[in-house]
Amino acid sequence: MAKQEAPPPWDRKMQQRLARGEAAALGEFYDRFASLVHNLAQRVLGDEHAADGVTREVFAHVWEHPDAYDPRQGPLRTWVAMLTNRLAVQRLRDTETAALAHGGSSAGTPGQAPVEELERKVRHASIAARADWIVHSMPAPLRAALELAYFQRRDYRQTATDLGVTEDEARRRLRLGLQLLSTAHDVGTPPDTGGAV
Repeated sequence: MAKQEAPPPWDRKMQQRLARGEAAALGEFYDRFASLVHNLAQRVLGDEHAADGVTREVFAHVWEHPDAYDPRQGPLRTWVAMLTNRLAVQRLRDTETAALAHGGSSAGTPGQAPVEELERKVRHASIAARADWIVHSMPAPLRAALELAYFQRRDYRQTATDLGVTEDEARRRLRLGLQLLSTAHDVGTPPDTGGAV
């Protein structure tokens, strides 16, 4: 495993403040990460109400277990994203399993066993959440190039012009952005996490 960069000083200080039980620290933590947590949960669950519940669970977990974060494993943002993904996937599994137990069936692939369908849904949701995480976490120049090329249907020449960079630089940014996105199928941990949850 590659050596992780030291987390920002804010991460270490925040963990220490949370460990001391500072309510103001939880407020700052919430302000910084609430949209990330909610968006990831929403992406996995596809349900606003369920995403709200997972958001509450994540912040309750952080408040009750601030020592679960290990700064040596990477940034606090990554740890929070991983925690969110884990709790959202667990909620998705629980919800789908309960629906199967009550005789309900998800609209799924014909001829596919309910458990296989559930695992397919969980994997699909995890990949989608990971792709969102990757796009929102990548450096702004890479994200801007991808947004121009894929959402605004610009070719690399137009992207270079719009960004005010050379065509070679536009191609480089697109290639790097796509390489990062290609890891979305490696479900389990967001990029550069070190596995800290």
